[in-house]
Amino acid sequence: MNRLHPLSAAAYALQYGFLWLSVASILTLLLGGIFDAIESAWVPIAAPVGLVVGAAYGIAYYYRFEYGITPDTFDVASGVLARRSREIPYERIQNVDVRQGVFQRLLGLAVVSIETAGGGSTEAALNFVSESEATRLQHQIRTRTAEVKDRRRGRGRPDASATDEASSDAEAERTNAATDLDEPALDADGPTAEPESTDDTTTSDSEPVSAGRDRVTGPDPRGPRRQHLFALEARELLLYSFTSFRPAAVAALLGLFFLATDLAIELLVSAARPFGGPATLGEGSTASYGILTVVSIVNGVVSAYVLSVVYTFAAYYDFRLGRAGGDFVYERGLLQRYSGSIPVEKVQSVTVTANPLQRLIGYAGLWVETAGYGPESDSGGSQSAVPLAEQGRVHRFTETLTGVESPRFRSPPTTALRRYLARYAIVATLVVAAAFAVAQFTALERWYAAAVVFVAVPPAAFLKYVNLGYYVGEDHLVVRRGFWKRRTTVIPYYRIQTVSTRRSIFQRRLGLASLVVDTASSRSFYWTSPTIYDVDLEDARDVHGTGRKRLQTALRERARADDSGLTIDFT
Repeated sequence: MNRLHPLSAAAYALQYGFLWLSVASILTLLLGGIFDAIESAWVPIAAPVGLVVGAAYGIAYYYRFEYGITPDTFDVASGVLARRSREIPYERIQNVDVRQGVFQRLLGLAVVSIETAGGGSTEAALNFVSESEATRLQHQIRTRTAEVKDRRRGRGRPDASATDEASSDAEAERTNAATDLDEPALDADGPTAEPESTDDTTTSDSEPVSAGRDRVTGPDPRGPRRQHLFALEARELLLYSFTSFRPAAVAALLGLFFLATDLAIELLVSAARPFGGPATLGEGSTASYGILTVVSIVNGVVSAYVLSVVYTFAAYYDFRLGRAGGDFVYERGLLQRYSGSIPVEKVQSVTVTANPLQRLIGYAGLWVETAGYGPESDSGGSQSAVPLAEQGRVHRFTETLTGVESPRFRSPPTTALRRYLARYAIVATLVVAAAFAVAQFTALERWYAAAVVFVAVPPAAFLKYVNLGYYVGEDHLVVRRGFWKRRTTVIPYYRIQTVSTRRSIFQRRLGLASLVVDTASSRSFYWTSPTIYDVDLEDARDVHGTGRKRLQTALRERARADDSGLTIDFT
């Protein structure tokens, strides 16, 4: 079994030391308010004691944390008072991600996170190991995961080696086709060679890796050769940063505001003063405070946008996507560097996304939905394969990865457009009613000006309608929806879990129905599943029946392929 890097002991000592220092201080103050015998003057004594005890616990945790690679599992043992041992089978491992912050990169350290299929959180995290150890673990776990899958595919099959070789050749041809979508290429030899390492010998990360330790026989210990697929160019990175928005930027801005409330208010008052805002907070007319409110909103929006641009640029700097064996592998990040994988066999669907501004300039992004949890996922089980590129390039990439034919979308009936007009008219009516209610208790006089929102009803209904569509292909179901962020999702039939028909009261009156397509993607736990909205009931039944038949056909074909030793991959 191996230990973490020695600097992990210092990190755990500081982490638990400051934690116990805070707990001891707060507990002393709370007990001092309850019991007269305990005084607040004891805090200077309790705090150092908590710091020492916490630091000792952190060091003990370091010495009690061990990990190791075995032929069938990745083992982790941890815990000081309560001992916990985990054996993670390679066939359950989905991602082996490596993360490096600024200080970790300076010190040559990394955090290795191991995710399992269907997991809701990180199964095991190694804080911290050396960069070379992180690379070794990542490559060896990927290699052994591939070996387990190959053994499972070849078990009990005639001439399995020949069929596996044929499958590998077919896979290589598909990968080579994907590389035609991008010009630059990575080193054909893949990752830099790491020292050979062992299987089961007890070692420490602080010790040099010896030539006879953790030696892997058979496959290249550096892992599968990496084939280049996509690299985010500088122009695309800038466009992606300026044409996308991260909701997390709003939360960060609010946090900064609450941490420096007085300073933030003074800055807002100073910014509003040239436009007629109040000279000082507490003095001024109603109109001046209205100007202050408008200036505050504008500043907030601009600041949140700037934070979003900076975050996106730093997060996706030097984004590269490749193919290594049965995984998509990616790297990205300026200050904090990420390196992870997306197992091909865990991919449930792919989604092409684009907001109005990106569509205006002819760009789009590509995301893959996976079964399981990934810590670097942007939302649920969704991970970026192509953050942003020209639409034609993204569409060719999508067709290469999925094999989907060019879709010919069908739109919902015009009855759905009437439904959206009625829906948005009701929303506009509620807005006017709210303005009228406010006018009854405030000095607001021209409440009826809120009726201007009715002007937006027809274009809003039309834009929602024209961005809906679906396509029932031979091997894939394609669903398109959304205006502000249009999503076009390609779902292979064999990945579909259920297709359910849903009808609200209003849909039943209009003879409409919606079809919800569920896959094993963990994104479904965070966002809604791909849905075909407001189609005729008969069309919904036809799509439902066709989808069920083609699902059964796809499953039978995959079963026959497995029996004959062939493999059908998502790509």
